[in-house]
Parts: sequence; structure tokens; C-alpha cells
Amino acid sequence: MSKILKNYRFFCAVAVLTGTIIGAGTFGLPFVMAQAGFGLGLFYLIILTGVVILIHLSYGEVVLRTQHPHRLVGYAEKYLGRGAKIFATIVALFEYYGSLLAYIILGGEFLRIILSRFFGGSETLWVLVFFALGMLAVLFGLKFISGSELIMTLIFVGTMGLLVFKGWPLINANNFSGFNGSNWLLPYGVMLFALAGSVAVPEMRQILRGQEKNLKTAIFYGTVISAVFYLIFVWAVVGISGAATSEEAISGLVPHLGAWVIQIGAIFGLLAVYTSFIVVGHSLRNIYRDDYHLSEWPAFFLTCAIPLTAYLAGIKSFIFVIGFVGAIMAGLDGILTMAIYIKAKKNGDRWPEYSLSGAKTLGLFLIFIFTLGIIVNLISFLTSR
Repeated sequence: MSKILKNYRFFCAVAVLTGTIIGAGTFGLPFVMAQAGFGLGLFYLIILTGVVILIHLSYGEVVLRTQHPHRLVGYAEKYLGRGAKIFATIVALFEYYGSLLAYIILGGEFLRIILSRFFGGSETLWVLVFFALGMLAVLFGLKFISGSELIMTLIFVGTMGLLVFKGWPLINANNFSGFNGSNWLLPYGVMLFALAGSVAVPEMRQILRGQEKNLKTAIFYGTVISAVFYLIFVWAVVGISGAATSEEAISGLVPHLGAWVIQIGAIFGLLAVYTSFIVVGHSLRNIYRDDYHLSEWPAFFLTCAIPLTAYLAGIKSFIFVIGFVGAIMAGLDGILTMAIYIKAKKNGDRWPEYSLSGAKTLGLFLIFIFTLGIIVNLISFLTSR
């Protein structure tokens, strides 16, 4: 029985990471890879998967080197000082709130697709329904998250298998050729947003309490499984719809697979976005509780109010939100994580269950990569206005 429980907790930890990574960004990947060229998109996917694995593993080591639990904001204060805590708070809030905003935009659309033919209702109404269901789940805490992620991740795999099986005869190899130099930067922000999942690492440690030696393996498998999942999804969607791939991936498949794909795709999308919403919302609430020592209800209110207010204020473009969060905020998050990692190597107060080698070289290399990505994307964004 103890072995079964041990394996179950490991699978739940992997599922928490995959469930966090596989979310709203999934549905932007086929579009950006079709626009830039499948070959270039595949190159981005391979390189950024490697980069994100290193970020996740580095953050996992920070978590294991620290006796008391924190989130990124708390680790920044502990290892880099109060100024870094303020900077980390700004980055984390933009990143988490941007993610929650993207989730409610897409989740509300998926709910509308699934249920509006029975109950009617506007886009805003279904966004509010999705938001209410997501925040209710956040109240259940980690026990609900860890128990549901494994089941929902299996549903993801089953749904994807059905899509690939149905679409296999329609995949056209010609859709994977071509390259559009003017869109060479397009996949970067969306793909980084889609792969980022470090927010789940502290939750994984809690799930694996007493089994922390398995955290490294769980992080690796969780990230790689997510990348393979993305590759299969993009391969199927781009292979079927080619240059006609739509921004949210699903509607472009309708002429080829029929209206049924809307319902199947919307159900899959709803599950993917919902699980990510729960983990990010739970982690954001814990920033206010663990790092700023707010009581339960003020922390919960701050988690709820801002993304909903942003949506009602008119920020409703899914692609804009994930592009900005991925290219800029996830890049800043990566820089901060590696700076913390370099310090934690020297000043941690706990002996970790694993340790990466070449900490300073690794950290400086990744800081350079993310800084370059931020600069290039900011220049591209400003010159395109």
C-alpha cells in the first residue's frame, strides 16, 4: 500500500506540473507555428523546452535549499533583499494576473461554445460563470488540486488521441513546409507562455513531502510530457488546416472535421484552462498569505478582483495577453529565478535532495537568453505600433 501511495503522489506531482503548463497557451501554438513555418516553430519548441526545464529544475533546487516554504516573491526577499522582493512582486503580479486573465477569456469562450446552445447567454456571462467556478475551486486548496490534476491530465491525453485519430487521414505533409521570415519572432512569446510552469514547483514539493528526492524527476517528466503533448497537438492541427489555422486552433478545423470538433475541442480546452487557473490562483493567493502575511479572505479577494476587473475594463484580446506575458513577464521571471538560484547555492539553509552543476555559468547564460528575448520583443512591439 505504501508503494502505491508513493507512486500515486509522484504521478500527482507530475500531473500538477503538466496541468499547470498545458493551458490557454496550447491553443495559440498552432497559429504561431503555422504563421512562422512549422520547422522554425519546432526549433523554438525544442530550444525553449530545454531552457524551461533548466528554469524549473533551478527553481526546484531553490525550493529544496530553503527550510521554510515561500513563493518566488519570498525567495527573492530571502536571497536578494527587499528591493528584489518589490521587483519580484511586480513581475509576479503581472504574470499571474495576466495568466488568470487569459484563462478567463478563453475559458469563458469554451463554456459559451459548449453550453450556449442550451442556455443562451452572452460571452461576458460565460466568462463570469467560468471565473466563479475557478475561484470556488481555489478555495478547496491543494488537496483538490493534487487529486484532480491526474484525472484531468489523463482526460487531456484521451481527448488528444481522439483528435489525432480522427484527423490522421486528413493531414497533409505540404502543410509542414514553408518559412515566413517576417514572422520569425512570432512563436517566442506564445511558446514561452505555453511552457512556463514554475508556479507549480512549490506545490509539487508539498505533494512529495518526505519524497523530495523525486522532485527532480517529476519536474523533468512534467515538462517533457507537456512539450510532447504540444508537438502532437500542433502537428495534428497544422497538418490538417495548414495556413488556414485559426488563432484559437479549433475553428480552423471545422471545414475539415465537421462541427463536432468544436464541442470536443471546447471540452478539452475548458479542462486544460480550468486546471491551470486553479493552480495559478492557488499560488497567487499563497503569495499574499505566505509572503505578505494577509489573512485568508483579503488574500482571496485580491486574487479574484484584479483579473475580473481587467476583463470588465475591456482587456479581452487573448493573443495580446499571452504574447505580452510570455515574452516580457515570463522572461523577467526567468531572470529573477536564476539570480535567486545563484544566491541560494551559497546561502541556502537546507541541504537539497539534488543539486545542478555549473550554477553560475548556467544562471548567467539563461539570464542572457531571457534579456535578449525581452529586448528583441520590446523593439518588435514598439516598431509594430
